[in-house]
Order: sequence, then C-alpha cells, then structure tokens
Amino acid sequence: MMIAEMVKDREGAEKRCLEAYEKAKQLQEKYNDVITFVDPTEQLKNLPEEGLMRGVPIALKDNVSTKGILTTAGSRILSNYVPVFDAKIVTKLKEAGAVVIAKASMDELAMGGTNKTCFTGASLNPWDTSRMTGGSSGGSAALVASGVVPMAIGSDTGDSVRKPASFCGIVGVKPTYGRISRYGIIPYSSSLDHVGYFTRSIKDACVALKVLAGRDDRDMTSSFREVPDYSALLNSDLHGRKIAVFGNVRDGLTNANTAKLFDDLMESLKAKGAEITVFRFDEALMKAMLPTYYLIANCEATSNHSNLDGIRFGVREPGDSMEEIMTNSRTKGFGPLIRKRFVIGSYGLFEENQERLFRKAQKVRRLIVQQLNECLKDADCLIAPASNDIAPLLNDDSRDQLSDEYLVVENHMVIGNFSGYPSMTVPMGFENGCPLGINLTCRAFDEETMFDIGRAIEEITGYENLTAEVK
Repeated sequence: MMIAEMVKDREGAEKRCLEAYEKAKQLQEKYNDVITFVDPTEQLKNLPEEGLMRGVPIALKDNVSTKGILTTAGSRILSNYVPVFDAKIVTKLKEAGAVVIAKASMDELAMGGTNKTCFTGASLNPWDTSRMTGGSSGGSAALVASGVVPMAIGSDTGDSVRKPASFCGIVGVKPTYGRISRYGIIPYSSSLDHVGYFTRSIKDACVALKVLAGRDDRDMTSSFREVPDYSALLNSDLHGRKIAVFGNVRDGLTNANTAKLFDDLMESLKAKGAEITVFRFDEALMKAMLPTYYLIANCEATSNHSNLDGIRFGVREPGDSMEEIMTNSRTKGFGPLIRKRFVIGSYGLFEENQERLFRKAQKVRRLIVQQLNECLKDADCLIAPASNDIAPLLNDDSRDQLSDEYLVVENHMVIGNFSGYPSMTVPMGFENGCPLGINLTCRAFDEETMFDIGRAIEEITGYENLTAEVK
C-alpha cells in the first residue's frame, strides 16, 4: 500500500502501525535490523487530524536524535545516550502524522559501507541473509525492503543511502545539500552529510520529501528555497530530456549482467523520448574520488567526535586520571574501523599536514564538482549503475579497494556529496534473486527532474513497491 493510500485509510492507522511494530520485532532475530524498538501506542493517541503521513509507520536511522529514546549511532560509546530533544525531521514527521516504530541499525557513527560495524552486530539483507545490506544506513533500507515500513530515514555522506538502496532493491534519495535540516542528526562529516530516506516507490519519495524539506533556523546550512509539491509535479514524459551516461563507470563494469541491464534500460529510456549521450570525467579525478573523500570525511569526523570521550558524552571507563579515562573510554567505546579513521583524520589535521593533505583534498573536490557542472550544463541528469554487483556476501573481503574497478565503479556516487546535488538510486534489475540499482544525479534543487526520470525508469522496469519475500 502506498503512503497516500495509507493516509486515506484513517480507520486502519492504529492496526497498521501496531502490525508494523510487531512485524519488526518478529523479524529481528532473522535480520537484526533494529537497535531500539519504539512502542507506537502513545504516538497513536496523539495523531494530528490531517497530515501527508498520518498513520504511516516509519523507522529512523539511529543517528537521529529522539527525545527520551536511546540514540546510539551504532556505537558502543553512545550506548547510554538518551537525547533531551527531537531532531527537526522528527518534529516534522510527527506533525505530518508519521509514527516511529524503530531506531534502525547502522554502521558505527555512519562510517562504513557494510552495516557490519554496528555494536549490535551486522544487519542482514532481506533478499539473502548471507549478504550485507550495505551501509551505513543498512538497517533502515532493510526495514523498507522487507515491507515492515513504507519509508525510513537514513543519512548519506558518501553513498550511505544510495548504495543500500541498490543492494536492497528500493528507492534511496539523497536530496540537495540544505534541502532537509540536519539539526539533531549526529554528524559524521559536516560538509558532506545529508539527510536521506528510503521508500518503495517514486510517488512515496515525492510525499516524503515534501514532509521533510524546508528551512530550519537551527541549521544554518538549510535552504530558504520554497519546497515544491513534488507529487503534483510528477511527470514521466521524457521527450526533450537529456540524460548523460557516466562513461567512466559504464566502461569500468566487469559484470556482464549489470552492463546488459544498464544498456537495455538506456535503450528503453531512448524509446520513451530521452536523448542519451555519454560524458567521461578525467580518469585521474575519478581515481582521486575515494582518497579525497577519506581525507575530508575523516578529518571532519575527527573534529566532530572529539567530544565522545567518556567525560562530556559517552560510556565512561575507569582510569586514574582524566587523560586515562578518556583514553580507556575511546579505546573500548570505538570499534577498530572508527579508530583507524580517527587516526587518518588526526594525521590530516596536524598543522604541518593541513595544506599538504586536507586543503589539497578540498581543491581536488572542487575540480571534481567543476567536471560535474560541465556535464550538467547540457544534460538534465548523470546516470550510472549504483554498483558493479549485487550485495556482497557478509564474509567476502576479497575486493581490492585500490583496483581501478573499485576506485571508479564503486565510489562514483560520492560526487553527489562533493557537489551537494540531488542523487537517487532506484531498482534496475536482478541477479541470482538479488537486486541491482541505477543511480541518477541532477542539478542543485532539481529534485523534480530526478523524480520524473526515476518514475520513467520505474514504469519501464515495473519495480514499483518491490518487496523482498520474507520467509
């Protein structure tokens, strides 16, 4: 059932939300997608009379602050943190009538692409539990893919909404930087972080963004731009649309099935009236995307999380001095991946390294965005497969992260974070019973075009309201 249909079914709101809550609990042992369950009973007593999401059950990534409800960001060091306020998006969702039933699993502090680093254990893919969901918003993606909720909040710093959407066969939206307030979101990298979300259809994605978007004076990076009625504007007619294929990514595909699915879809888009061209980025810049991301993100994360020390925030470990308490708390509180990233970030922030590493990474970021702007001068959209393959197996560590394939094909979506432009993944096809996604990136604040092209793809594939068969 679509969100709009749920809202019309006013009498079924309580039953629907309670069933979603019970289903999430029943599936927890199998999928491990939830950190904290939120009983919807009190929320149901206080539903607004009207609202675009009235009586719709939803899940929140566990880096979204919820007043009086545990918010861990997937990290042991925050396993005792209960916020005293709601994030702005929580307020907006409640005002629209949405009902929170779960705080979803995530990679620790949103750092990672597997959802294997959460302190409560890995989140499992509902299409195949031997495979990962992708991260860092994997728990939210899995709850939507398994049909527990029609919409869930995630966050996206590199591709943390859009890659799990590909692996889980759903729609994953990262709007324009500033389109949605980040007030109350535990940060990772301030210049790259975006609030994003998951749905099972473009129509639901339009409704969700209308609810979430808008100016917030408590987030000075949020935009004053008017929020359109995306649902009313939705139009899948592609005549006159110019779509640029991301040539470097297409050329880098090694999976023949992914390449065929993508090429066939491009032919179908052309048949619907779109003009298809190919745009190739400078190859050196393509290979620089991952190291540029690591430097900027980890430097900003190191600064943002310096207060997680067991004194100001976090679980406190014993020690004979303030310094020893901090060292023990951070050593035990953070997993190995986080400690590694903080080392990288600290090194990049050393005074003698800032110009040589951090500032240089910022300059490379600007060059990458300039190339994207060059592409979007003549094209409405840049398009490419979201990944070379279906979701990797949980125990598969065979990928060479320095190979040309990985550097180009698996990391290109970070261009949406470097630029801040809207980017979205939608289902494209299947391999061995598991989904593959396609990614679209458009001009700043042009979510309307992104949804239009996404809707056309949905009509071609027939993958609207796709749900994994929960066994």
